Amino acid sequence: MDLASKIRSIAKKKHVEPALRAGQRQFSIAVRDLMDEAEAEGITTAQRTPPFCTSIQTQGFLRDNGLEVLRVDGPASKKSTTVVVHYRVAGAKKGPKPAKPKVETAEQRAFRLTEKLRGLLKDELAEYGGGEAFIKWVRSDEEQAA
Repeated sequence: MDLASKIRSIAKKKHVEPALRAGQRQFSIAVRDLMDEAEAEGITTAQRTPPFCTSIQTQGFLRDNGLEVLRVDGPASKKSTTVVVHYRVAGAKKGPKPAKPKVETAEQRAFRLTEKLRGLLKDELAEYGGGEAFIKWVRSDEEQAA
């Protein structure tokens, strides 16, 4: 078994399976914790931080365990013992279900849009003191331009 497979096996046994058994839909794996667990099982971790970081983010690991990566916290290189990978169970709801868009007829849509336009014009006319004042203002601009 290669190093990456051993890392993924430890991650699954110590983090993924317990989280799934507990019914968690989201959980995290800290690379530092994973390295400590690997050392406890006799795997040398000195100078091996990058494989620990990448092994638990591969498509195979995610697919085999039914996971999605939510985010990866840590330095920009994402290759450090301070990296924490946050997972979500694939297919888990991301939030409330969006409401079904209601079907709108052409007549209803036209009415909705013209009412919005009417509201805008009403506000604009009110700024000029009503319809008559607005017309006077428009005509005064035409006379000055001529």
